[in-house]
Amino acid sequence: MPLRLPDRLPAIDLLKKENIFVMGDTRAHAQDIRPLKIVILNLMPLKITTETDLVRLLSNTPLQLDINFMKLQSHTPKNTPIEHMMMFYRDFESMRDEKFDGMIITGAPVEQLDYEEVGYWDEITKIFAWARTHVTSTLYICWAAQAGLYYFYGVPKYPLPKKMFGIFPQLPLDSQLPIFRGFDDVFQMPHSRHTELHREDILMRPELSLIADSDDSGVSIVMARGGREFFITGHMEYAPDTLDKEYRRDKDIRDDVDLPRNYYRNDKPQEGPLVTWRAHANLFYSNWINYYVYQETPYNIDDIK
Repeated sequence: MPLRLPDRLPAIDLLKKENIFVMGDTRAHAQDIRPLKIVILNLMPLKITTETDLVRLLSNTPLQLDINFMKLQSHTPKNTPIEHMMMFYRDFESMRDEKFDGMIITGAPVEQLDYEEVGYWDEITKIFAWARTHVTSTLYICWAAQAGLYYFYGVPKYPLPKKMFGIFPQLPLDSQLPIFRGFDDVFQMPHSRHTELHREDILMRPELSLIADSDDSGVSIVMARGGREFFITGHMEYAPDTLDKEYRRDKDIRDDVDLPRNYYRNDKPQEGPLVTWRAHANLFYSNWINYYVYQETPYNIDDIK
């Protein structure tokens, strides 16, 4: 089944070139099947890039998805045309009476600030609380994972002595969970962050389950409320060239930038990245949609509690 996306969203043309079946609103209205409603709160600076990365992963399911984009009223993005935001995004206030089968909240370039110093903290915590009563299952990614764990469970973050930057092996700690159906004993995940969570802070809270971990990059995935919340410290959604672009951008600004670890072939940027995480990323999102969104959501979306 196709993804249902707003007409003229830039991701549509990009994904069609990858032979991914997407459908605009106009054609989708002819379908007489209730699609799963997914809302994405996109906090990343490069909105169009993140939209495309996430939609690419969401496409790997036989279910029809209706993709919606949410934005903050208290923050104006600087790197995305205002016309794009007005055409494809809606404020939280205009969506707060709606219910959704699934939600994704992305990372944001504010992790080195204290949470309460973030200009949109009040608004985003309202959205966190709203998701618990209006969404079947929510994915919190990178900074949003840290922020969600802090807001709901009081889990602190800690500054790293050096940026966690590269591709790192992760261990599923409970292979019987549906989210890991089809996974190998080890999977790879991109990371790009300046702060971390500590295992002991997760393990001391009985409401939280640490379900994936790494000797190199630490806490990887935390689950809560039986899968209604997943907190992911890395970026499974990253495209093959994302870390390369970040490395070259930072290298143009500073002279102390390390190579992303386990990323370039033979650790040589000129040889390009070796992609090792994409298959598990597709599987993770497909499992999330199939087992934690589709199978848990009521037939009537208004019955979500």
